[in-house]
Amino acid sequence: MSSTKFDLIVLGSGPGGYVAAIRASQLGLKTAIVEAEELGGICLNWGCIPTKALLKSAQVYEYINHASDYGITVNGATADFGSMVKRSRGVADGMSKGVQFLMKKNKIEIISGWGKIQPGKKVEVADKDGKKTVYAGDHILIATGARARELPTLKIDNEKVIGYRKAMTLETQPKSMVVVGSGAIGVEFAYFYNAIGTKVTIVEFMDRIVPVEDEEVSKALEKSYKKSGITIMTSSEVTKVDTKGAGCKVTVKSAKGEEVLECDVVLSAAGVVSNLENIGLEEVGILVDKGKIQVNEYYQTNMPGYYAIGDVVPGPALAHVASAEGIICVEKIAGHHPEALDYGNIPGCTYCSPEIASVGMTEAKAKAAGHEVRIGKFPFSASGKASASGAKEGFVKLVFDKKYGELLGAHLIGANVTEMIAEIVAIRKLETTGHELIKTVHPHPTMSEAIMEAAAAAYDEVIHL
Repeated sequence: MSSTKFDLIVLGSGPGGYVAAIRASQLGLKTAIVEAEELGGICLNWGCIPTKALLKSAQVYEYINHASDYGITVNGATADFGSMVKRSRGVADGMSKGVQFLMKKNKIEIISGWGKIQPGKKVEVADKDGKKTVYAGDHILIATGARARELPTLKIDNEKVIGYRKAMTLETQPKSMVVVGSGAIGVEFAYFYNAIGTKVTIVEFMDRIVPVEDEEVSKALEKSYKKSGITIMTSSEVTKVDTKGAGCKVTVKSAKGEEVLECDVVLSAAGVVSNLENIGLEEVGILVDKGKIQVNEYYQTNMPGYYAIGDVVPGPALAHVASAEGIICVEKIAGHHPEALDYGNIPGCTYCSPEIASVGMTEAKAKAAGHEVRIGKFPFSASGKASASGAKEGFVKLVFDKKYGELLGAHLIGANVTEMIAEIVAIRKLETTGHELIKTVHPHPTMSEAIMEAAAAAYDEVIHL
């Protein structure tokens, strides 16, 4: 065993870990990052980036199939599933190489292997040959991320019952698929496979799909999905899956009773679970509660010198949250005075079609919190840019506090709304009122005008409705 000393050692190179490492290096800390698989973690290699590449392929295929709507004649288009997967993997590989470049540029040492924290602010790393090396650091940051949650009734075998990683690298396109769970992962894959010709059924335990979103958004997405041929079963539970035959027989229980669905593949999209096993938490004495490492507002654990960020701590399991947490954490370590993260102003984006983006309280949660509210809605069917683009589906919904004019929440569904939500996050950060938003001139014609119009609708000043 050898020993090497760093100011900061980061376990995990996902969007939390690698961003924290870069910021630490910028602040003058001698930094190392430990990674057991590919640089960039799940997000770059098996999550955010490659899924968006697949979704773009599906969207282009849909454009071609609807080319006549735009006055263009196209003779025959075929979805080449293998090429779509290959392109997706190429995009992910390119992004991972980009992280390698950033590590080199910022003089961050990459340590390949499985990292395990030890008492005394040390990390033991076992390489692929089993050789163990111990590294010492003044500060140890845990950013080991999460993996697909496995339901007791839905054991993933990666042949007939698959998780999201396998869903983006299947050898052949299935003719039929049952998607269990309708969060972001579930509805994104449902859109992709349905768009390229797979028969898709979504089974959701809650009473509506995308249940964390505003109820009107859920209804709009369900209507759109049903129109595109996706079968949706809400208030339903998969009780067993029989994989003995050529395909799968999925038993689904609902208020109507039990029914059996037949399909080629079942995708388990029931959320994620933190990667906390075999990383030394117990040996160091780090406090874990309900599957999450307990930290303060600057991500310090109960043990001095040990920190944790991202999917292993309480809060939204989102890449941009992990990145923000990582920056705040290392700035505090470096002696700066960063502002604690406002978890009430975190945007959420779902990249299905139509896209979904939201931030802050839903209408129901705002009312439950005791707010008297003003609601402003503007449909994209009334937007000139949306009409010109052939993307009239969806709306912008804003929830204001009636007394003070504070923007409590925003809920968008439609084309490119994931690119529009950042304006609302900034507005909320700056505590801008509804009247100030109405008076903020938006360019015409743009989809973003709908935000201004929705604000105007809340105050009975809307022009184009």
